[in-house]
Amino acid sequence: MTNTGTNIVTNTVNIVVHDEYDDTYIRSILSGVKTIAVVGASARNIRPSFFVVKYLLSKGYDVIPINPGMAGREICGVKTYKSLSDVDRPIDMVDIFRNSSTALPIVAEALNLSTLPKVIWMQLTIRNDEAAAKAEAAGLQVVMNRCPKIEYARLCGEIGWAGVNSGVISSRKPKLNKGFQSFGIVSRG
Repeated sequence: MTNTGTNIVTNTVNIVVHDEYDDTYIRSILSGVKTIAVVGASARNIRPSFFVVKYLLSKGYDVIPINPGMAGREICGVKTYKSLSDVDRPIDMVDIFRNSSTALPIVAEALNLSTLPKVIWMQLTIRNDEAAAKAEAAGLQVVMNRCPKIEYARLCGEIGWAGVNSGVISSRKPKLNKGFQSFGIVSRG
């Protein structure tokens, strides 16, 4: 048995304590996924889900907004789908931007997809231990009460530009990405 902080690996069973996550766990998820479905994405540019979609797109992810009321229209220039089952390509990560009580049916829908996602991610303030247990029992990684935008920015040091201590010190020169400085935790080519 090896203990890597909050992630305990016993034989082949990975038990994740969802009260805190190792940076290596979060980094491996964000560097290992390419396609992210954001369930509860909003077209309103003042909503946090809009910012997350826009930010993840700017980092090179294939972001798929899920919003029944916007199906067929665009959010951040990307086609929006009614549900996960309507998406026309495999999804690596499902980012849940709905309340905790809706997490279980969203996970159930994700587990019924022909190609299972690798990760279920529940946004800030969203925690559903039953949904997490179902996803983990199916072999998926789970993150709860975290934001991928914040975690990405923290891990690459960008969050420090806003005066937040990211705990990351780097002498790397940021590259320009569409006229803006951009660090990355993974190269997207």
